[in-house]
Amino acid sequence: MRGKLSAICLGLLLISGCGRNVEHTFYTSGVIYCSESNPITFNPQLDTSTTTADATSHQIYDKLLVFDPDTGQITPSLASSWLISEDGLTYTFQLRKNVKFHTTPYFSPSRNFNADDVIFSINRWRLASHPYHEVSGGQYPYFDSIGLADNIETVERINGYRIEITLKRRDSSFLANLATDFSVILSAEYGDNLLVKGVPHQIDIKPIGTGPYIFQDYRKDRFIRYERNEEHWKQLNSAQALVFDITPRSSLRLAKLITQECDATAFPAQTELDVIRTNDELTLAEKPGLNIGFWAFNTEKAPFNNPDVRRALAAAIDKNTLLEAVYFDSATRAKTLLPTASWAYQNDADDTAYNPVLARRLLSDAGVPPDFSMTIWAMPVKRAYNPNATKMAELIQRYLQDVGIDAEIVTYDWLTFRKRLQDGEHDSVLIGWSADNGDPDNFYRPLLSCGAIPSGTNRAMWCNQDYDRLLDEAIETNDIDERRAIYQQVNRLLFEQQPLVPIAHAYRYQAYRNELNGMSINPFGGVKFGGVSKTE
Repeated sequence: MRGKLSAICLGLLLISGCGRNVEHTFYTSGVIYCSESNPITFNPQLDTSTTTADATSHQIYDKLLVFDPDTGQITPSLASSWLISEDGLTYTFQLRKNVKFHTTPYFSPSRNFNADDVIFSINRWRLASHPYHEVSGGQYPYFDSIGLADNIETVERINGYRIEITLKRRDSSFLANLATDFSVILSAEYGDNLLVKGVPHQIDIKPIGTGPYIFQDYRKDRFIRYERNEEHWKQLNSAQALVFDITPRSSLRLAKLITQECDATAFPAQTELDVIRTNDELTLAEKPGLNIGFWAFNTEKAPFNNPDVRRALAAAIDKNTLLEAVYFDSATRAKTLLPTASWAYQNDADDTAYNPVLARRLLSDAGVPPDFSMTIWAMPVKRAYNPNATKMAELIQRYLQDVGIDAEIVTYDWLTFRKRLQDGEHDSVLIGWSADNGDPDNFYRPLLSCGAIPSGTNRAMWCNQDYDRLLDEAIETNDIDERRAIYQQVNRLLFEQQPLVPIAHAYRYQAYRNELNGMSINPFGGVKFGGVSKTE
């Protein structure tokens, strides 16, 4: 009877209600995805959160290049081919023809995708003089954090389907950065149309892309609705409709998955994995993740500006216990920022051992009083790199008590948390990073470079000129062995300075019903529904 009721709910939704809070019309061939929170924007150029990328990058937009999910190699997308000059500074991209932008009630394109759209999209985030640069706040956190705009000399139109990008310095990570979730291609024609109407901000609210799904509607805290792009250039076998059912509670997402009210869910809790594995109607996909969960210290505040204090705090906690209690054997201990899947992973890197005696001595030598108090900010959402930040904070709180520190745990709703974190109100924070490509620079530069402080991705607010110099040296060569040797120097510097404590590299999980076809984990982050269909 319960299964029959669930099926009725799934088919009727609005008509009967059935206790659901998602107001949309369900298509019999549609897919419902239980997502965990609201996107910040519908333009991933403006935000680095997983939630925003999931709702936009792979559904609404396309990029010049993409990563092959099986090999990790960079492959063509809107750019059908490319050439690199002998000096490594000039990249020439041949663009794909006959690619159509979305037609919606609010915009009808008069032309296909061409070079003007690529130039518009890149120049928006790289040029302060671009008419759209300051729209929606003028912050482009990923690009700002890696300093990519500063290294681009020119972006030129050769003809309607060929562009040339010239760099000031060699950058072996350049193509990888063009394949990230943030390097989406917008419609220049749509942008011009909105400027004429005097509503340019709508480009980030009512999106137009070339991706497999067309944006239809969004109700905060409730749902996002999409319709299949019948004219997508890849002609994917996608479901007729896609709905993101915004469901913050993990237990409720799982319940909806079991009762067929959702076809797939975001971020299943570690305690739910066995339930999913033993349910014959569900599939649990699993892969090592390109991520890092860490505890970062606000180095702009005393005493956290003292490396000895940071080393003391690192020695005060037992990372193995944190892994056992929070990740339940679904993560590996982190020695550096790079996971084992990275070609620059260093197995023999230095790693701070649990040593409360050393921690107390370092704190005393640094003049930290026995009654010192601090805050640990715990993010309120679950992520693969930290599935339960609050529980981890509670464990760390107890360890700190043992070395004479009184720690207060702080959390807010996700939007407020991120805003106050960027403002530097925290003493320390439990957070992390999911990379969308395997290049080491995609970890090191956004997380700890000087340029990543204003963008908000450098949660430690740590600026070290030697660190930045090493990162620049690494991307100026294409020699893998040379780069690997430089990153070993980077790891040693981070161990000595300890702006953050690397804790875990977690596995990524995707739970979905067996009726879904073509569903798989994207190892480079972001959930993809292009090419996913459902058997009725």
